[in-house]
Amino acid sequence: MQIEQIYTGCLAQGAYYITSDGEAVIIDPLRETQPYLDRIERDGAKLKYIFETHFHADFVSGHLDLSKETGAAIVYGPTAKPEFEAVIAADNQLFEIGNIKIKVLHTPGHTLESSTYLLIDENGKDHAIFSGDTLFIGDVGRPDLAQKATSMTQEQLAGLLFHSLRNKIMTLADDVIVYPAHGAGSACGKNMSKETVSTIGNQKASNYALRANMTEAEFITEVTDGLLPPPAYFGMNVAMNKKGYDSFQEVLKHGMNALSVTEFESAADETGALLLDTRKNSDFAKGFIPQSINIGIDGDFAPWAGALIANVKQPILLITELGREEETVTRLSRVGFDNLIGHLKGGFESWKNSEKDVDTIKRITAEEFQKQVKIGESKIIDIRKETEYRAEHVAEAYCKPLASINDWIKDINPNEHFFMHCAGGYRSMIASSILYARGFRNFSEIEGGFSAISKTDIPRTDFVCQSKIQ
Repeated sequence: MQIEQIYTGCLAQGAYYITSDGEAVIIDPLRETQPYLDRIERDGAKLKYIFETHFHADFVSGHLDLSKETGAAIVYGPTAKPEFEAVIAADNQLFEIGNIKIKVLHTPGHTLESSTYLLIDENGKDHAIFSGDTLFIGDVGRPDLAQKATSMTQEQLAGLLFHSLRNKIMTLADDVIVYPAHGAGSACGKNMSKETVSTIGNQKASNYALRANMTEAEFITEVTDGLLPPPAYFGMNVAMNKKGYDSFQEVLKHGMNALSVTEFESAADETGALLLDTRKNSDFAKGFIPQSINIGIDGDFAPWAGALIANVKQPILLITELGREEETVTRLSRVGFDNLIGHLKGGFESWKNSEKDVDTIKRITAEEFQKQVKIGESKIIDIRKETEYRAEHVAEAYCKPLASINDWIKDINPNEHFFMHCAGGYRSMIASSILYARGFRNFSEIEGGFSAISKTDIPRTDFVCQSKIQ
């Protein structure tokens, strides 16, 4: 028996590839299937099942393409109602894979169909659980995402989760390994650890939601407290996972369509496409196509695209670093952005060399910021998360998180200058590009963000460890 955790940092997502005696299963696969097919071919194995822990909200699963390419059956837990052929397992149903078995444990709460898969090894011993979004390392799944699909409140769903954890998971032996679907950085929980594997015993001892003497009322209060609104794309991803979607190869074909400057410009005019520039923020600041939005590929690219682009059906034209076109298409497809028209052949340099209009961002260094700012008089916008802001910030700065830019952008006075920063420059350049696209030019963005500012003498609040204010 072999278990491989395939972790994708951008989405903080774990898929699992398991083999035993020539047969294989994959749990919660990502959209692109080739990495899984390569593993199966390498091992000379036959893919027997594709297990889905639930209808994922934060990414589009590869279950449909993978099933078509291998003939493997797609398996969901009880109550799931996909609009395609799948095995809807009963609670406690066993599936044999080589010399091992996988037992379905229905664990509703995160969603109604959420299930945990218990792996029983060759000796009949409970070895590991693949807990999906039911149990994370240090946290449990948020119970508010399924409200629109059911008449239940988040409190009622949290109550279901309480009993799922107590009756199905905490009763397992302490040495059973826990393999969750997500780690720190995912919006599917609020307090996840950076660790991506643990044990039942360790979680009983350290996970706040698994305290032995915790009442159901206490659990509901603590699990639902402090939940931020889910990203806009979550509901659309659930629909794609439940109803179906275009083949990844078709999406890739369209995204890899290389357009000349003239073709790119015509496509933009004819389709109203979003111009998405995925270059580094330092390169974008020096020059970009007017109206383009910068979300750098070297960062939390897919989650930010999903959070800020309102509709996964939005037509998109890409401007990428040379050689990174396929990577960009792949990562967008993972969160459901399939309506890709193509990319600019030759990248931004081809646009620049064609003597087309180019915009630049007014970016200043932290040292220049120190010379120009007047604490108490200058307006400073900090677009980091509230927890980052509360831990330490520039004196008199306003907290305006990037995730809610569509709410606070309408309050900006276009005649009042302001300074803007994030932690290191990634998020502030996203915000800068959005502001420019909507006509604002009355700001200076700070290179290096708060990391660089903290090395100057600019007055700041006292530092508080973020872990103490989550």
